[in-house]
Amino acid sequence: MLANSSYNPDVLSCLANLSSDEVFTPPKLANEMLDILPPSLFQNPKTTFLDPACKSGVFLREITKRLMVGLEKKIKDPQERLNHILQNQVFGLAITELTSLLTRRSVYCSKKANGKYSICTTFKNERGNIIYENISHEWVQNRCTFCGANKVSYGRETSLESHAYQFIHTEKPEEIFKMKFDVIIGNPPYQLNDGGGVGTSAKPIYHLFIAQAKKLNPNYLIMITPSRWFSGGKGLDDFRNEMLNDRRIRKIVDYFDSNECFPGVDISGGVSYFLWSKDSVNECEVINIEKSNKSVLHRPLVEKDSDSFIRFNNAVSIYRKIKKKNENSFLNIVSARKPFGIIASIKPKEKKNKDSDVKIYSYPKNGFIDPDVIKQNHEFVNLYKVFVAKAYGERGNFPYKVLAEPFIGEPQSCCSETYLLIGPSKSSMQTKNIISYIKTRFFRFLVLLRKNTQNAPRSVYKFVPMQDFSEKWTDEKLYKKYDLTKDEIDFIESMIRPMENGHEE
Repeated sequence: MLANSSYNPDVLSCLANLSSDEVFTPPKLANEMLDILPPSLFQNPKTTFLDPACKSGVFLREITKRLMVGLEKKIKDPQERLNHILQNQVFGLAITELTSLLTRRSVYCSKKANGKYSICTTFKNERGNIIYENISHEWVQNRCTFCGANKVSYGRETSLESHAYQFIHTEKPEEIFKMKFDVIIGNPPYQLNDGGGVGTSAKPIYHLFIAQAKKLNPNYLIMITPSRWFSGGKGLDDFRNEMLNDRRIRKIVDYFDSNECFPGVDISGGVSYFLWSKDSVNECEVINIEKSNKSVLHRPLVEKDSDSFIRFNNAVSIYRKIKKKNENSFLNIVSARKPFGIIASIKPKEKKNKDSDVKIYSYPKNGFIDPDVIKQNHEFVNLYKVFVAKAYGERGNFPYKVLAEPFIGEPQSCCSETYLLIGPSKSSMQTKNIISYIKTRFFRFLVLLRKNTQNAPRSVYKFVPMQDFSEKWTDEKLYKKYDLTKDEIDFIESMIRPMENGHEE
């Protein structure tokens, strides 16, 4: 017999996730999110709560438990109190028929709200206040006008799950329950396959849930989402700008590693939840959680001369010191995607067949191509340049390397879109000095501030200041130039590991 045979785990902490995009919220995390709401909300018999993306029902269950305690003095009879809470205060929209049953089971203790075993004795129908409607996408030119889903992927027969979520497939969300909600809280689906993309290349939809929730004008809004929105990206630039300039966002709790709040779930760039308060405007309390280390700072979401959220509190002072120098950005010498107009699927020749053939660096193999294949930047072919991969993933590999090894592209060379081009230069020494700069922890730390996924497009280099490349650069020289303190240096070196010699092809 087990030593702790009386152990009775919470079943909602044991659920396997539907996918990395539809993640069940552990009870511990749900309660952490509820903890940031004013306690008075749970002492008011008129406070209303909505979860617009129910999966397990954990939010509504934990809200009900808190209301049962908070309303004890106002509604003394436990059954009367419970009936009042479930009938008048907690509401949910399930994302599938299955999760509607699971949510009712969690909240009402019965898959039927009016069933024999339901803990609420006043419901007249099976759904109660937890509803699911089988909604259809509205197609215009093979895209859903509400969520942007691709008809090829989601134009399915009615017996299959369409992922047409009720909350975001209406222009009038207020008509669903025909009532006002004081608190909207949830963990919405994160993305949809857009017809070939997966992971960070798939179409995000969580921002649609947030925008729809704001339409309902709640007093408080709390949602947990991937942290990728911090730096924008596919379809998120307008959303990011709106969020970062909304001073009603009073708190952000950011987990750099998604496993720290969703055990066993790997979400590139981590996850975070925020508190939006309709009637409160001020600086935001930003809480970083990295490897169980916690940092708290009240600050603006957007620093001066920045268009991106600086994720780490300990990086803010470093950023401010760099900006005081008023130097140009390293981004100015980084190419856009496809430096030579050559796609990643190029199949180069293994050997050089004629003198005019150009060496091409590509993945999975390097080789040679006819110069006619090059579509642009022909003038760069015969110069020295630096190549660096435009994507580099290192899930959970802490401290971080951030970028793949940069390497020199010799004269008579080019690259496919697998790489970005930096430079170019007539001098091999200047190119080597650029590489010495890229390899510093200082450089890659500043890239990390804008790189929330494996993708490393030109934009991630914006915070990196330009240097004089007639000289070689080291971390020691850079720390001294920008007058970094020991604490600031220690933070950089705790986050970034040294870069070894050699390059990855």
